[in-house]
This record gives sequence, structure tokens and C-alpha cells, in this order.
Amino acid sequence: MRIFICISGFLFFFNFANSQTVTTAHLKNGDLIFVGAEKDNLSGAINRVTQKKDAIAFDHIGIIEKERDSLFVLNASSKEGSIRESIEQFYLTQKTADNKIMVYRLKDSFQYAISAALISARKMLGKPYNWTYILNENSYYCADYIERSFRKDHIFRLEPMTFVNPKTGKTDDFWIDFYKKQHLEVPEGKPGCNPNGLAASEKLMLIGNFIN
Repeated sequence: MRIFICISGFLFFFNFANSQTVTTAHLKNGDLIFVGAEKDNLSGAINRVTQKKDAIAFDHIGIIEKERDSLFVLNASSKEGSIRESIEQFYLTQKTADNKIMVYRLKDSFQYAISAALISARKMLGKPYNWTYILNENSYYCADYIERSFRKDHIFRLEPMTFVNPKTGKTDDFWIDFYKKQHLEVPEGKPGCNPNGLAASEKLMLIGNFIN
């Protein structure tokens, strides 16, 4: 979850900024759909301590499931918990005037993991949202839900979480207050994952900017 900047970040920015438009016709089973982060509130706080590259920032993620002619997004929603919703409803809920919704796809050599991942994702539906972001078996947050879905095939990995704002070198004030209200210590160093970390995986390739 630590921020890093590298030369490839420029190339990533170029590809992201000039990526092709993706419609429902382009989506495939197992595609991952990432929601662009906002600058304020919880979304901004997540991004401040997890953003991997200057040009891109995500705060939510879901996995696409195709069923005949219908498309669904399985995701751990902060409002409804782990749900399966239509792509239209997901887009309506997540799209704002300022953010982008981007589609990533597992590279060919990892496509084998999709079938098992969707089975796992369906088994986790109905669980509440995990507002502590501390891993447990009874509730999930969005990146946790996706990592667990692919865990059988080790597609993603957990990393030590950090809540330190890199600009100050100190724990972000939002998170101090966030956990204080829950009577918890900030879980610095505990295992976890986040949308920015998942998007940075070398096992994924960027498909484009989704427009419903």
C-alpha cells in the first residue's frame, strides 16, 4: 500500500489518459471494474494513503459477471454490503461528473482463475461491509472482496497496510479520527489490500474507460 513513483508511471499515465472507450459490448466475464477516486471525505482519505501513481487513483472495485445477455457487477458496497447488481445500476451509483470508471482484464496466462473467482465471489454475497478494514470472515470491503475471490489462485496478495500521509510522514488525520470513533487503534502494518494496489498488479492489463 506504499506509494512509489517510477519512470514507467509516465507510460502508465499516457496509456490511461489515451485509453479507448469501453462499452458493455467489450466487457468479458471476470473483467475488473475500477471506480475513480474523489478528492474528499473517505474516498480522498483512502487515496491519500494508497495511491500508487500520480496519474491514477481508485477507491472502489468490482468484478464483472456475464449471464446470457445480462451483465452484473459483484462488489462490496459501502452502502449495501456484498452485492450483485446490474452494470447499469453500478454505473448509476458510482459514476460522477469528475471520475472515470476503468476496466482492467487479467492477462491471458491468468484467465484460468476467473471461473473459480466468480464462484467464490457469489458465495460471499450478502455479507455486510467491513468498516474497520481489518480482515475478518464476517464482512468485506471492496478490494478485500476481490482479493478473496481470486485467493485460491494467488492472483493478488495482501500487503501491510499504511495510513501514513506521504506528504506529512504522519498518520493521516482522517484515519486517526475514523478509528477513534470506532474505539480502535489505527491498524498500521496489518495485512490488507486496496483498489490502487490491485490495479497496479502486473497480472492485469488496462482495457479502457467504461461508458455505459
